[in-house]
Amino acid sequence: MKKVPEFKNEAEEFEFWSTADSTEYVDWSQARRVKFVNLKPTLRTISVRLPVAMVEDLKVMANQRDVPYQSLLKVFLAERLEREKVRRRAG
Repeated sequence: MKKVPEFKNEAEEFEFWSTADSTEYVDWSQARRVKFVNLKPTLRTISVRLPVAMVEDLKVMANQRDVPYQSLLKVFLAERLEREKVRRRAG
């Protein structure tokens, strides 16, 4: 097996693995599944234009649940995305 190089940053590592054949560096027959329970996902800031009434409704709902409205919006999006994935697999 080849030795995995040291990387200066995540971008350099991404560039390397985008072109490298991992089977030359990792013995996948010895691999096992693990869960990274404390791993925080990479976030990207986006701008979305929403009707004022929709934002106000979201803020009211979030206030009733005692959570920030942007967090509630993420929950709603995640739930819908999961339903769509299930629907696609079933269809």
